[in-house]
Amino acid sequence: MNTQRFLVPTLRAATAATLAAGGYIHAQLYIDGYRFIHIIGPLFLLQASASFALAALLLIGTPPPLLRISEAGVALGALGGFTASRTVGVFGFTERGLQPAPQAVLSLLAETGTLLLLAVWQVSATRQRRAARRAVSTPIRNRYITRTPPN
Repeated sequence: MNTQRFLVPTLRAATAATLAAGGYIHAQLYIDGYRFIHIIGPLFLLQASASFALAALLLIGTPPPLLRISEAGVALGALGGFTASRTVGVFGFTERGLQPAPQAVLSLLAETGTLLLLAVWQVSATRQRRAARRAVSTPIRNRYITRTPPN
């Protein structure tokens, strides 16, 4: 059985699920009150929209590398915003610890999961390309190739 045949669809579905979960959490927080926070509210809505859009594009088919880079960017943006809001603040907005609970922890898990799945996907794709290159460049054994010297 070829595990590679099942790996890509599984990674695609799992990554779409973690992206959608992160988007749902940001949309929920936006509706529950973050929409009233200047600049931060629209950023939460943008994060949710981008996550849902990328998850949908991911489910349509195997994405090109640029789409996977965009997905990683969305996840890193969410994690960066989370970290900044708890350290230096974002546009004057600060939070403490893992509040709001449980959304903060769930968002961290979703965004980290997205990055881990994308990393596994990239490693898998790189190994597959190397194996394909090796198969093409493998010399034919027990055959003689005659060449004509150049003039």
